[in-house]
Amino acid sequence: MRGVCLPTHEYSRVAEMYVQSFGIPPDARDPTHLSGARNLTMSTRAYTRVVLRLRAQAEREASEAAALKALGATPPPVPSKKRITSNGYASSRSSPSRTSSRAPSPNSSSYSNGHHSGSGQPQQARPSAPGTAFRSPLFRVKRAPLLRVFVPSPDGDWLSDKSVLECEAELKRAGVLELLRIGDVVWDIAVGDEGNIGRLVWDGSYLIDLDYKYSAVGDLPQYLPTLAFPPSYFHRVIRTGPASTNPVVHVDISPWGQEIAANLQLLQDRVRTETPQGNIHNVVRWVHRSSFVVRAPPKHPRASMNGGRNGNGRTPSPARIPIPESAGLFVDPGWYGTIVVETEGTNEALADLQDRCPGAFPPRAGGPPTVALKEAKDQKKVFKILREKSRPGEIWIRAVGPKERLF
Repeated sequence: MRGVCLPTHEYSRVAEMYVQSFGIPPDARDPTHLSGARNLTMSTRAYTRVVLRLRAQAEREASEAAALKALGATPPPVPSKKRITSNGYASSRSSPSRTSSRAPSPNSSSYSNGHHSGSGQPQQARPSAPGTAFRSPLFRVKRAPLLRVFVPSPDGDWLSDKSVLECEAELKRAGVLELLRIGDVVWDIAVGDEGNIGRLVWDGSYLIDLDYKYSAVGDLPQYLPTLAFPPSYFHRVIRTGPASTNPVVHVDISPWGQEIAANLQLLQDRVRTETPQGNIHNVVRWVHRSSFVVRAPPKHPRASMNGGRNGNGRTPSPARIPIPESAGLFVDPGWYGTIVVETEGTNEALADLQDRCPGAFPPRAGGPPTVALKEAKDQKKVFKILREKSRPGEIWIRAVGPKERLF
């Protein structure tokens, strides 16, 4: 409860006082600083365990709902709760003072006040009724969990290698190291809540820093293939900068190069831009635009004949599309559908798009050598998701060129 109700800025305040006490002789130190740091350390461990427990519960409910759907069964209806009115008759209508079904934020006052009864005791969380969607203010389905550790950093906002190792040790002390998955975000809440400060990503073996080559607030590192996660998996978990809300992603489009070359067009596009004075103008620009389709693998024919079950009576795992050079990762079904690729209408941007699809376009004079460095190959996988144009089943991405690199 302390980890949920305590404001996030309190963690950095306690951590700063704890670090400042290192310069004071041990006999003159305030014991409350040490006890406060220990309490917050235990709170973050418990918070992380609860979040991972909620993820397991959400996935269990989703798998059971999928199994019922495959069998053609419908979940039982949720019984309506009755209340006794002032005239003594039972009524199935909800109370006017009923709170909204939308899950409040853990840091909001409505969460800390609305989740307590009149006697001041916290109410127990009620289990989800059969057939209802999983709801929790701490975890959302198909979103990255934001786990917490409390590691005060003597080096300030930037975590040193020693601090990162201590964050991994904290996860081990919390007993969740074996429950982590690739793409889980771990936040050292002791260093602050500005941008993505203190946020690390689990790559399957270690915690790694964010990439700051194309954004001042940080983006996902290039070691994580974006296609392995839903398009909105890191939305609001890894924050974007104030200048652009389009996150940087790393996508290898070379497997669909032939389709991209066949659908390539040079088009005029109208873009609404805002001047420093606040005026809005429509600007016409030329863009190279193409598209390709990520098709879901066909289902097993035997499972289709048996109503979605295999010969053993079990629901088989669906076929998946492997991601090349990703150590056994697969394309997430959230990417199934049309992917629109866009770049500038210049010759340089066209050449860059052709280099991202080796072998799909005819060779051009003065082109790059066939054997490229690994760093150059990684730069050809950098795109931005255009959130204002994307929708379910149609994701828009824009190629990010070397000129947009900060350093």
